Amino acid sequence: MTDVEEHKLHAPDSSVMALPSLHDEEGELNYDFVTAIEQAVENADIQTLKRLTDDFHESDFGEILEALDAELRPRLIELLGPDFDFTALTEVDDSVREGILDDLGSEAVAEGVRDLDIDDAVYILEDLDETEKADILGRIPAHERIALQRALEYPEDTAGRLMQGEFIAVPPFWSVGQTIDFMRETADLPDTFYEIFVTDPAAKLIGAVPLDRLLRSKRPTIISDIMTSDPDMVEATEQQEDIAHLFQRYNLVSAAVVDESKRLVGVLTIDDIVDVIDEEADADIKALGGVMADEEISDSVLSTLKSRFTWLFLNLCTSLVAASVIGMFRHSLEQMVALAVLMPMVASMGGNAGTQTMTVAVRALATRDLGRNNAWRVIQRELLVGLCNGLAFATLMGSIAIVWFGIGSLGPVIGMAVISTMIAAAFGGIVIPLTLERFRVDPAVSSGPLVTTVTDIVGFFAFLGIATAWFRL
Repeated sequence: MTDVEEHKLHAPDSSVMALPSLHDEEGELNYDFVTAIEQAVENADIQTLKRLTDDFHESDFGEILEALDAELRPRLIELLGPDFDFTALTEVDDSVREGILDDLGSEAVAEGVRDLDIDDAVYILEDLDETEKADILGRIPAHERIALQRALEYPEDTAGRLMQGEFIAVPPFWSVGQTIDFMRETADLPDTFYEIFVTDPAAKLIGAVPLDRLLRSKRPTIISDIMTSDPDMVEATEQQEDIAHLFQRYNLVSAAVVDESKRLVGVLTIDDIVDVIDEEADADIKALGGVMADEEISDSVLSTLKSRFTWLFLNLCTSLVAASVIGMFRHSLEQMVALAVLMPMVASMGGNAGTQTMTVAVRALATRDLGRNNAWRVIQRELLVGLCNGLAFATLMGSIAIVWFGIGSLGPVIGMAVISTMIAAAFGGIVIPLTLERFRVDPAVSSGPLVTTVTDIVGFFAFLGIATAWFRL
């Protein structure tokens, strides 16, 4: 073999070397990579497409799907065929997923979800209308469909919807050796598991054995001798928010899911719960900002308008209430322009202070760090913080007002107004969320407009009322 021939034999394929990387140096999605995917899809270049997406994680697939134009997404999936992991559809926004499912058709969707874990298949199908859902389920073989249908029958946002249907359960009289041999010889074990469950002949959960304990035990040891008799478990109808709190509080990595008869029906793992925690935190943040929990960055203009209009309208109504307070003191404003200039400063300070307190309170309620046992102590703390901040900013803003307008009497007026407003903001920011929680109203959704209204009304009334009374003396 000549040197030239040997060089050609070992030379890398230039087309492979030319493939761009998925992310740039800053970790952002590489525009050149997206362009390469688009060109491969448009040209139906399956080989290039497979090389570009080789060994993709489902989150990478989800990121690419969201970056593509809507008409290219189903074509990408169709071109990849069995090489496309339908788990990627759990990583995209709801609106993106719904559009893809509509374009793919029932046959392709049914084929795609067949090999998924139950929880992932449920996540993809649960938001479809009943007709589409029934059509897709009808195309899945009966022995694979039963577990999926059962999971879909559980209420939304419950353990039954989140759980994985694959788990390992053994009788208590088995030995460690039998259990290990069973796992070695069984082909359809769960992809990931952290413990072995122990059940009686009626499939009722009676114990669990963590994998580390199993592997440290000698083969002749009986399972009942090493099992935990009070395993971590949740009922299938329990709310996902409560389950997330349970995992967070006790540092769980998995928990059994049982029905009303304590029969083992599934398992929850930490990766499922991380998604729940992220979802709940995302919903709370959006609610505090007056945005619907299901709004996504990929939503259309119309759906986004619908999501935000209600809260803006409510804000308009509360602003009218605050404006009516200002109207009560219009004669004072006409006589001293300085009041009109300084008034927004007082309201702004109160609004920000109220929002700070409210944010801490709502988050503490969500994580259950705030409740009846410590509510009064937290209220006292917030009032003291409000008073201290009020005194500090009263001195600062009073000094600014005197220097700015050259009117010495403005200092005490704005100082007393700031103190009153900061205390009211602290009180409203903590008491309003607690009251809403008491009446089973989501404080993340309703606290914002109420706290803003209280701080605005108190701020305007305190400042203008004190000023009116002061200058009449």
